[in-house]
Amino acid sequence: MMEAFGRVDFLINNAGTNPVFGPIAELDLSVARKVYETNVISALGFAQQTWKAWQSEHGGAIVNIASVAGVSASPFIGAYGMSKAAMVNLSLQLAHEFAPKVRVNSIAPAVVKTKFAQALYEGREAEAAASYPLGRLGVPEDIGGAAAFLTSAQSDWITGQTLVVDGGIFLNAGVG
Repeated sequence: MMEAFGRVDFLINNAGTNPVFGPIAELDLSVARKVYETNVISALGFAQQTWKAWQSEHGGAIVNIASVAGVSASPFIGAYGMSKAAMVNLSLQLAHEFAPKVRVNSIAPAVVKTKFAQALYEGREAEAAASYPLGRLGVPEDIGGAAAFLTSAQSDWITGQTLVVDGGIFLNAGVG
């Protein structure tokens, strides 16, 4: 990184995969390993590399993209949810170890209209959005705005936190 760009100020860990849908009791462990490798281990590797670059620099901020699936039960996407819960904990561990030079936080989005989440809303977006108090699914700019905040000077006293960006969907928890 340093050779190519000269310095690193921010790291946004946004890799993710979810190649399986179904009950966790039937989860193929090799698939679970693939999910963890992509969603957690790669983020740790990038954080380690960035930390090494910051050792001779001023420091910066890391934002890990988790998911609401990592802060609540996530039926039928359990491997993904477990990996995103690990991302939340990874953020806590890194925030503790990298302070005071580097701030580390995570963002836990609900469904955002991306290619990755397309199967969750394609062909039924209005129906999928109806349960959100804000009346719509997320868009990439919603998460980008949160990441911009968490890498800005306005968040200089925030570390080790998970910002839920969910259109209010958690407001419906327990309603039924």
